[in-house]
Amino acid sequence: MADVSAKRQRDPEATKELSHQTKTVKTDCENGRGESENETNLLSGFQTTIVLSDSAREKNIFVHGKLADQNAVVILEKTPIREDALADIFTASTLKLEMRNDIYSTYRLQAPPHLNEIKATLVCPATEKHVNKYQRQESFLVEETAEDYQSITLPYIQKQSFSVQWVYNILDKKAESERIMFEDPDPELGFVLLPDFKWDQKQLDDLYLIAITHQKNVKSLRDLTSEHLPLLQNIFQKAKEAIVKHYSLPASKLRVYLHYQPSYFHLHVHFTKLGYEAPGCGVERAHLLADVIQNLQADPNHYKTRTLYFPLRADDGLLTRFKEAGRL
Repeated sequence: MADVSAKRQRDPEATKELSHQTKTVKTDCENGRGESENETNLLSGFQTTIVLSDSAREKNIFVHGKLADQNAVVILEKTPIREDALADIFTASTLKLEMRNDIYSTYRLQAPPHLNEIKATLVCPATEKHVNKYQRQESFLVEETAEDYQSITLPYIQKQSFSVQWVYNILDKKAESERIMFEDPDPELGFVLLPDFKWDQKQLDDLYLIAITHQKNVKSLRDLTSEHLPLLQNIFQKAKEAIVKHYSLPASKLRVYLHYQPSYFHLHVHFTKLGYEAPGCGVERAHLLADVIQNLQADPNHYKTRTLYFPLRADDGLLTRFKEAGRL
């Protein structure tokens, strides 16, 4: 999963495809065009159907409902407390005492409006897949051999025809061009680097950037061979340099990795600040780019031949395929 430009314009197909990615409420669900911060509250007509999941630890809630007779999912998240806001929080807030015991006391603190934001993300129109994606479900760890990939996973991916048109829109500068903070335009080794929608770009503690390759024929980790080492090394080096230049964040403070399985099948690399527990950064899904490069240097076909492990949710169609094949 952040800020969306106030001047986006997409063709109908691009709007449809981009609904597969969570967008902020500032993006109109009909025409994909963001308006000013003072626009009419788009969520005023939202009718709640069910709470899909919530987390007291993450301080977020996922809600399914209707907006203008369309299925929609709204994600509400408490925004991080920034160090530069502390002075205003301490001086301009109101306190209501809840409990006092010896040296300890707790209060209800009401921060001033400009510091009391909730990030609202809207997916509209939402498909059944979106609803299932955000619903709390049990997960299972899948063991995928090279043979499993060819006989189970790859046919499933091809049959599902997961569209990445929204990715091509970014690469072709038809959408989100104003959000690109760095680009290497080389068609073979190049990539674009831009903020992930999960980052609101207001503080570095949860920095989250995505490098998307210009190459369009590499779906995931499984497709990588030693032939792709120049591409991976170029991303690793130039993206880190761009982040140092743009955010003054050294490479030693970054976690750089690929997901397997990825959320969309076009090769991309995640850059997050070390210490930020970004979704999907656990060992069961994340593969450090430095390790990927070393593995391919040692064995050109490492990821085509090795067994890979990854989590799947109970409702995932691929999990059903593995069960049917007797692999789970």
